[in-house]
Amino acid sequence: MLRKVLIIIMGVVVSSGVYAGGVDFRMSSKTAELVYLTENATFGYGGADMGFGLFFNENDDLMATGSILVSGSGDGDVRGLHFGVGAKVYLGYLDFPAPQSNREGGALGIGGQIRYVFPAKMPFAILFEGFGAPGVTSVSDFEGIKEFRGAIELEVTPSARAYIGYRSLEVELNSGAKIDLDDKVHAGVRFSF
Repeated sequence: MLRKVLIIIMGVVVSSGVYAGGVDFRMSSKTAELVYLTENATFGYGGADMGFGLFFNENDDLMATGSILVSGSGDGDVRGLHFGVGAKVYLGYLDFPAPQSNREGGALGIGGQIRYVFPAKMPFAILFEGFGAPGVTSVSDFEGIKEFRGAIELEVTPSARAYIGYRSLEVELNSGAKIDLDDKVHAGVRFSF
């Protein structure tokens, strides 16, 4: 199932009005995630930011994601304020030790992002984002997903940012169990090209 979804996502990326790109890589002591970033000029006024990622942790849990975020910025005194709303698709495989069976499923969540850039010789920013998927938009073994992330970013060059942050990623199963896939401080880098 995961392979079919990734093939479909790549087909959409290649056939749409996608341009520009980047890579975001973050890791903690027990997790890692790689996200390919791009923009789509044909989506709405001003375009949208798109991301396709793969998350994994030390328990061999895997989560593929696809997100779209439409962003805007403030005027006047709050020029450094950027905000966005969007949706995120999650497809996951949770590896449980025997004799339990592994779980897999997916969900569609909605959410948003707030980012404030402090002007300076070497600008830095704070970022908060969150997505939630209720049971009605979850399939298979998943009954919901909650994701929250906060970070402090430093713009090293116009095309490279380094950051440190915290993320909580929780999957609720249809059995009622809640699994924390990520609940750690992480460090990351983001490159634009």
